[in-house]
Amino acid sequence: MKRTFEALVGAVRSALQPGEQFTLGYGAEQSQFVRFNHARVRQAGEVSQASAQMRLIRDGRQAEQHVTLSGDAQLDQQRLFDALAQLRQTLPLLAVDPYLRLDENAWNSHSLQEQSLPELSEVLALLDREAGDLDLVGIYAAGPIYRGFASSFGAFGWHQANSFNFDWSLFHANGQAVKSNYAGQVWSADDFTARLRQAREQLGFLGRPAINLEPGSYRAYLAPAAMDEIASMLCWGGFSAQALATGNSPLQRLYNGDARLSPLVSFTEQVSGSLSPAFSDEGSPRMDVPLIQQGEALQRLISARSAAEFEGVANGADSHESPCALSMAAGNLSRSEVLQRLGTGLYISNLWYLNYSDLPAARMTGLTRFATFWVEDGKIQGPVSTMRFDDSLFNLLGSQLQDLTREREMILSTSTYGQRSTGSSHLPGALVKSLTLTL
Repeated sequence: MKRTFEALVGAVRSALQPGEQFTLGYGAEQSQFVRFNHARVRQAGEVSQASAQMRLIRDGRQAEQHVTLSGDAQLDQQRLFDALAQLRQTLPLLAVDPYLRLDENAWNSHSLQEQSLPELSEVLALLDREAGDLDLVGIYAAGPIYRGFASSFGAFGWHQANSFNFDWSLFHANGQAVKSNYAGQVWSADDFTARLRQAREQLGFLGRPAINLEPGSYRAYLAPAAMDEIASMLCWGGFSAQALATGNSPLQRLYNGDARLSPLVSFTEQVSGSLSPAFSDEGSPRMDVPLIQQGEALQRLISARSAAEFEGVANGADSHESPCALSMAAGNLSRSEVLQRLGTGLYISNLWYLNYSDLPAARMTGLTRFATFWVEDGKIQGPVSTMRFDDSLFNLLGSQLQDLTREREMILSTSTYGQRSTGSSHLPGALVKSLTLTL
């Protein structure tokens, strides 16, 4: 794959005319997909695909085009030449881009994460042994993901990472479900088995009579998967330099110094060692960025365009300025002690359909759809009927946050829209003194 990309870069470079500059992004995958129903294989297949994003720059103008690649070297080079010709025709029709800022450094980045992936037969055997009698519905995706970037200034980046992602739900006869996930780059049969057995145990609790709670505030534990939903909402402009500069960030008050989070809360864009490439889609080296430290705002994610528009210094953020590898620091709570420390309250495995009910106040709303349990004296009593929560992040991760778990979970994005995502989060669970349920 790397040699293929290098050949394409050389072909485009040789076709440039005086005064022209280019960037070429590359994305490819060789993925194995398996869909399950009733813990049996219902659909299996493989996807091998590659595409290029070519940008042509001249006289302060830029235009880009997405090109699907075939794998045939001669045909793909011709497709790029055709795209180059179309971009040349387009450029004179465009206005000068006032926020065009190019990284003219000849940087080099090379990352190979070639951990061995499990044989599908091993996954199927474990699944049959541990869940063959259950109504398991899910999808398994595994294989290498490739990303590349090159420019006429001499920059070159290459990234290959092997990963697997198994996302599933166990359904009870009463229609309720437990949602689980096991993903990463290093497969462990023991970890996978433990995750399946935990889901099976929770499934048993779903057979108990549902508990109906009145709207109000309740003590709660948010598992890492629930925290991932909250963190995903924060990625919608929370750390974006553009959103903060225009007053459209949910963390505006934090970055303005008008509010604080709990000293337990620290977030970092942890690119190093993650599934994501160490270079952005704009063509700049990525770096680890401390975003929040002990409840106080530090840096923000700054793309090249935002740096030009708002007179900042770019730090390798993608054009959408959203974290690609968000990491939250661990706390002091042992996972084995969660129920005991919770005492009486809500055990929330997942949150669902989140949105902002009041963006300037960082107030979120959503549903407790999967495997939310009522706990009394450290023991699960039964499932809680689906309810809506509505609360501010400045409460949940601020004044009401009691502790975070020592163990964190690496959660890889399950998105396959167009191609498998390289996004990830590394998150603990959170014990909060109060979570507001509205209906």
